[in-house]
Amino acid sequence: MNVHELLRLLQTEHDETVARADHLREQIERLATTLAETEARLAELAATRKVIDHLTAPDDGTAPAETATATVYQRIVTTFNEHPGKVFRVRDLHEHLDLPTDEPSINVTRSRLGRLVRQGLLEQPGRGRYQKRT
Repeated sequence: MNVHELLRLLQTEHDETVARADHLREQIERLATTLAETEARLAELAATRKVIDHLTAPDDGTAPAETATATVYQRIVTTFNEHPGKVFRVRDLHEHLDLPTDEPSINVTRSRLGRLVRQGLLEQPGRGRYQKRT
């Protein structure tokens, strides 16, 4: 195999890789657009739910979704206030509050704890560990 043939093969592989990278960039752009549209729709749905919750009285004794979420947040904050020096893992917090310990529920609480960290109410002394900010 001579140098010219090696250069030709190298150029062919380079051209194929550039084409594949261009195709992947186009896919990323389409997915980013679709994600932005989907997130906007989710925000619209959340706003609609909030309006409906505020307009309808709970006839059957159930709390609106926003109130239930606020109650969980309050229980979380109360737990950290009652145990200011204690470091909780998400699963331990769920067990302490008698919340479901399935992965989707754990992930929701992990998001809530992240918001509380960003708001300055909690701190994260280690990965997956949370405690009251002192």
